[in-house]
Amino acid sequence: MRIKFLSFLIILFAFGVSGCMEQSKEVALPQPRSLGQEFSTFRPPAKPMETIQAPEIAEPTDVITLRQALALALMHNSELKAFSWDVRISEARQLQAGLWPNLELDVEVEEVGGSGARSGFDAAETTIALGQLIELGGKSGKRVKVAKLAKELTGLDYEAKRLDVFTEVTKTFIEVLAAQQRLKLTDELLQLSEELVDTVAKRVDAGKDSPLEKTKAAVAYSNVKIQHRQAVGDLEFARKQLASTWAGQKPKFDSVAGKLDSLSPLPSIDELTGLMGQNPDIARWPLEIDKGKASLELEKAKAISDITLSGGMKRFNETDDNAIVFGISIPLPISDRNQGGKLEAAYTLARAREEQRAAQTRIQMELVKAYQGLSNSYTEATELEKNVLQGAESVFEASKTGYSQGKLDYLHVLDAQRTSFEAKAQYIEALAAYHKARADVERLIGQNIDTIENIHK
Repeated sequence: MRIKFLSFLIILFAFGVSGCMEQSKEVALPQPRSLGQEFSTFRPPAKPMETIQAPEIAEPTDVITLRQALALALMHNSELKAFSWDVRISEARQLQAGLWPNLELDVEVEEVGGSGARSGFDAAETTIALGQLIELGGKSGKRVKVAKLAKELTGLDYEAKRLDVFTEVTKTFIEVLAAQQRLKLTDELLQLSEELVDTVAKRVDAGKDSPLEKTKAAVAYSNVKIQHRQAVGDLEFARKQLASTWAGQKPKFDSVAGKLDSLSPLPSIDELTGLMGQNPDIARWPLEIDKGKASLELEKAKAISDITLSGGMKRFNETDDNAIVFGISIPLPISDRNQGGKLEAAYTLARAREEQRAAQTRIQMELVKAYQGLSNSYTEATELEKNVLQGAESVFEASKTGYSQGKLDYLHVLDAQRTSFEAKAQYIEALAAYHKARADVERLIGQNIDTIENIHK
């Protein structure tokens, strides 16, 4: 009898531990899109430390390139690290979803503490039993399927965040590069203004010009100094923003290296639209719908009542006998048949289908907007380079020569100077806008524009 009871306990214990699994030591991050896939990212360990100190970041101390900035940010960006832990969290949820319910130990003592022959423990009846909840309707497998799809969705959300960080770093780097060009331009303008002040002063001292011209030159020079201070401040702020993308407290690099005037021919909007499926913000929705369907099936399965099997041994102290006891518990689905859970899952699935269509439309319009900005800035930059910059610079040089020879007044020089440097500043802004819009387009298609075939040349 006791051997049979022990065998029963062993069988129940085997049921209880059959769902035990271990979490993978290596986090399963999703397959990255082609944009930036060559860069490594932070991988959260299976057993995190209770307190994590900020790691030492080996930053360049002189000149930094875009590739170096991207590598630093994708490895150390705090927000991207947080998203990588979401992948670990989803793995843990999948692990939990596959576990069996725990065994229940039930101990019951009867016929004690009464009167007469029942006053002590001589007539006690002791029952020791183990109970195991048995899930019916395939709930365990359906629950695991929902958790698996949720993990895949978390992976796509992580990939979307990786592309966001990639794009943010690129655009911030471009802003630093443009700020360097603006400062260089104001340096040149400041030097030219100083030279013009000296020229005007000499002409006024020689009696060739009115003292009013000297005042005008001084005012113009003061304005240029204000612009120069603003350019210095703008550059410093842009440098701090770039360093913050890799959790740097302050920039250690001196400058960034890159070609702001590097322009590439544009593919058509139709070619780009055809690549939108690589955007994880779109790719996630078929999975979201599959998860909604799986959740609905799980809620339907919950309407099927589970049973609890129990078995054990009963000891009769009065007769020194033992007996096997067993039982089954079945909830009666009279009131609660999980009606609300099934309705909620059905409504959630319907919402997911609508959100898929909305996401497709929204991202397509974002792509059209980004492409329009890219096309406009490309046209502006190329036109300025071909038809404006050289002509404005020639007029400025000719006006300076004419003024020094007394053929033109100082107002002509100021006007030519302003036209020339405004054109150069506009060219820098157009180039920066081009590269930022390009980064936005590449984020929306999930790949570098230069890798697209059939680019119009």
